[in-house]
Amino acid sequence: MAFCKLIRKSILNNLSSTGPRPVTHLLNATRGFSSSSKLFIGGLSFSTDDKTLKEAFSSFGNVLEARVITDRESGRSRGFGFVLFESNEDANEAMSSMDGQELNGRAIRVSYASDDRKQPRFSGGGGHGNTGF
Repeated sequence: MAFCKLIRKSILNNLSSTGPRPVTHLLNATRGFSSSSKLFIGGLSFSTDDKTLKEAFSSFGNVLEARVITDRESGRSRGFGFVLFESNEDANEAMSSMDGQELNGRAIRVSYASDDRKQPRFSGGGGHGNTGF
């Protein structure tokens, strides 16, 4: 959402009284937006919950969401989570300040979260007599 706001702002700023600027200019303007407002937090203590995570990062800016990822079956923390900031600048400051710092007795790793989802581990193979036709 924050990225979309930045793109919209960039588009509006690039319109002039003489008309729109070339598309190549707009594409070059968006290259600086490689950072993200969503951070991956690894190495969390199993005692860290959503509230603790949010409190640890809220001093860097407005935290929209802080979530510790838990196991579906046991409900126990999987040792990592995500923090979503309102702005990229706040996320960048938090990442540079908190990476390697201690939280609940463990040194945490902080990096930008990627939107890439892992592909399923199974290949979906088949070959068991069911061709689907």
